[in-house]
Amino acid sequence: MTAFAVLLSILAAISIGAISPGPSFVLVSRIAVASSRTHGLASALGMGVGGALFAALAVLGLTALLMQFEWLYLLLKLLGGAYLVYIAIRIWRGASEPLALSGSIETASGISVSRAFLLGLITQLSNPKTSIVYASIFAALMPPSPPLWLLLALPPMLFCVEAGWYAVVAFAFSGSRARLIYGRLKLWIDRGAGAVMGALGLKLMVEAFKTRA
Repeated sequence: MTAFAVLLSILAAISIGAISPGPSFVLVSRIAVASSRTHGLASALGMGVGGALFAALAVLGLTALLMQFEWLYLLLKLLGGAYLVYIAIRIWRGASEPLALSGSIETASGISVSRAFLLGLITQLSNPKTSIVYASIFAALMPPSPPLWLLLALPPMLFCVEAGWYAVVAFAFSGSRARLIYGRLKLWIDRGAGAVMGALGLKLMVEAFKTRA
């Protein structure tokens, strides 16, 4: 397999993982519909930066090192799960707050554009399983002696994959029709999003305890 074919294979595998629904999808879609398209795109950029960091770690072999220290991996899973539960509680508690359809920097959800970016980045990084997925894909598809250009191309290319997909999500959920529907059903949509996010966080924590046992 040529280096270019390896690059395409890795991009395809990561794309499938990015499209699969999870806490990142829940977060970006809610930020986009509750705040603005700009906020949604900022969170999408955060997801992209997180993906690029995972790719860089995989290229450097640090995720393989993480897999050798099980206690550290389990600790990261617990912290990541706790963070998702925290976000879920914040979403649930804010479900009854009215939606202000304005273009101001601060919105009804109380976050700035920079805060939306950080939420996207931290949510992406909160799940260490993602780094293991990256490492597994790299280990399965990378040649024994990959060319330097391939190693340098992977982080920015995977940034484009992650940020590109979540930008699509942000555009889809920040449309006027989506925001109108959200305004009418905000209480139930937010509580549903909070419940899903909390369940994903608890699942991550339970997996860590089961692995430990």
